[in-house]
Amino acid sequence: MKTLVTGGAGFIGSHVVDALIAAGHDVVVLDDLSGGFTENVNPKACFVQGSILDHDLINRLFDEHHFEYVFHLAAYAAEGLSHFIRRFNYQNNLVGSVNLINASVLHKVRCFVFTSSIAVYGKNQLPMVESLQPNPEDPYGIAKFAVELDLRAAHEMYGLNYVIFRPHNVYGERQNIGDKYRNVLGIFMNNVMQGKPMTVFGDGGQTRAFSYIADVAPLIASSITTSGCQNQVFNIGSDDWHSVNEISSLVAEAFGVKPDISHLPERKEVVHAYASHEKIKAVFSDRKQTSLRDGVFRMAAWAREHGPKQSSEFGHIEVPINLPAGWAIKK
Repeated sequence: MKTLVTGGAGFIGSHVVDALIAAGHDVVVLDDLSGGFTENVNPKACFVQGSILDHDLINRLFDEHHFEYVFHLAAYAAEGLSHFIRRFNYQNNLVGSVNLINASVLHKVRCFVFTSSIAVYGKNQLPMVESLQPNPEDPYGIAKFAVELDLRAAHEMYGLNYVIFRPHNVYGERQNIGDKYRNVLGIFMNNVMQGKPMTVFGDGGQTRAFSYIADVAPLIASSITTSGCQNQVFNIGSDDWHSVNEISSLVAEAFGVKPDISHLPERKEVVHAYASHEKIKAVFSDRKQTSLRDGVFRMAAWAREHGPKQSSEFGHIEVPINLPAGWAIKK
């Protein structure tokens, strides 16, 4: 089975690649390394460094490899930052996705698996269930929902089969802890290893269902051979939600330090977000749920082994108005 995985050098993508290779797939990884690392790529995969915005490259890869399946995980997944990088967001998260959908239609791909996001729901009723009308509040969520709609249209017009997953707050080994704009668990761990306080926007009462990578990636990989998945949308992640304050305490415990918190002014974000998983439970009999404590301690052990990362400034801020504290452009 010849399979393309975009974003396969990144966090979730590299774990999906591992699961696909274990299942016997011949995998090509396409990644521009803007957020991923070559050391994440399974050595049994064929790695191509390039962008999903390069439609000529994408067409050449499809011509050469005749992919049966596409797993599209390449994205810049920063909900809060997406307000300030609108053009960058829509190019990378929407236009790049359309390039892949076009190629998949033209080359008669058997199934297109897309990782969307819980961000498509916006400020919605809880728990968020797939039957709700999405109401995204940030450009990232808007882009993800637009791709979902485009896949539905491509299926209706051309018969392109798809599976859409809406993961939320995934964490674990290989996460880019040096990205200060996203992934609160990685940010906290990086802060602690550098002897810095953990930075919390607002009072820390925001709640999320933090989802361990080993509970998420294998289900995404197995969706193409699981009955009842095609042309469906699934929430995927943990059933249990926790506050940011709880997370900071647990991270401190995992590193054997006392919690040291620096509170920043609150930013515009959905305060409470967690999803229903009744739909995915009905389809995947082997769904796992790692406890938050176990997952955080495993990630902390990996982070200690690899050490802290220097947080880099995002160099493409387009609208610097109302940037949250700590995100301001340094001159």
